[in-house]
Amino acid sequence: MATPTTDPGDTVDLRDDRGQTDAELDLVDPRVRPDGELPPGGAVDLDEDRPRVIRARTFDDRAALVCSAAGSAGLVWILYERVLPLSGILGLVVAWYLTFLLVYGITLACTGPRARVVDGLWSVVVHGAALVAGLALFATVAFVFVRGWAALHHPNFYTQDMSGIRPTSPLTQGGIKHALLGTIIEVALAVAMALPLGIGTAVFMTEVGGRVADTVRTVVEAMTALPDILAGLFVYTVLIIGLHWERDGFAVSIALAVTMVPIIARSAEVALKVVPNNLREAGMALGATHWQTVRRVVLPTARAGLVTSLILGIARTAGETAPLLIVSGASTFTNTDPFHNPMNSLPLYIFTAVRSGEPLYEQRGYGAAALLLAVVLVLFAVTRLLARRRGALR
Repeated sequence: MATPTTDPGDTVDLRDDRGQTDAELDLVDPRVRPDGELPPGGAVDLDEDRPRVIRARTFDDRAALVCSAAGSAGLVWILYERVLPLSGILGLVVAWYLTFLLVYGITLACTGPRARVVDGLWSVVVHGAALVAGLALFATVAFVFVRGWAALHHPNFYTQDMSGIRPTSPLTQGGIKHALLGTIIEVALAVAMALPLGIGTAVFMTEVGGRVADTVRTVVEAMTALPDILAGLFVYTVLIIGLHWERDGFAVSIALAVTMVPIIARSAEVALKVVPNNLREAGMALGATHWQTVRRVVLPTARAGLVTSLILGIARTAGETAPLLIVSGASTFTNTDPFHNPMNSLPLYIFTAVRSGEPLYEQRGYGAAALLLAVVLVLFAVTRLLARRRGALR
């Protein structure tokens, strides 16, 4: 680099003899000589240290994946079924998967660096785990719907109850009307009790804070991890035995509310924490009190998250069976009064029907399970859509 000589007021030219500035020279690969000649040994691969594009699969990646899967499948089939005295689909699949990981890792190691091998193997493991979980869910749903289809396509299955109907009666008689209405009434009462308690607890933990809020958060987390049958035991001990209440729909609703409160509180707390603090500060700057800011700014902003927490609570408690076995009395007639007489529900109906040992009654139970499963899947799908929409709005 030539050293320029200038007088005061002159413009300094920072270019060297080749017309390049220092910033331009910094962009030149250090393995290339300043005179533009390559070092001894030939050409330099300037892309060698360039980061690999994430979520991009080349033709070599796809070919290595397909060929490793096909080759390991053929090798395992020959050894497992023809050479070794082994048989069985499950063992064959497990042996193939382990062999596939080995072959695929060796293939990647022959064509790429260690980072590419680790990335490829972990990608296969994660996608394989997701595929296994998806297949298990699909198998469960398909099995329930196939077993219950004989009862699902009869209109009386939804419009009649089991009053005066024997377990051996044909599927054209009787239905789940009493259990369906019981579930709707019990869950509605549980929501009426759990929603204000859950959201109020979340507001206290996020907006008030302090040591008491930390204690409340610890209790809520502990209640979330407790088995649901403890809620039924609590209601049975305190209300039915202690206060001599009868087994009715309201007792079931209280047990479901005890289960639902920590779920709503935890998910609502997350939704409230997402609200930016700038909105709270703006509300306070305009002269609003803390409670007015929470009521008029924070809660409306977190409305989508609060709805998501409510749907999660409903989906979780709608299929609860353990509390119902203790505090609810099974019935075959339709009862819309939650404060008197036993009130049946879909989980209790399913439990009773599947354990009956009668084929027709079992089909009714699987039909009720398919209906309940469809409702829960719809609720979880709505929850995911609301969560995605909330993320898009942010």
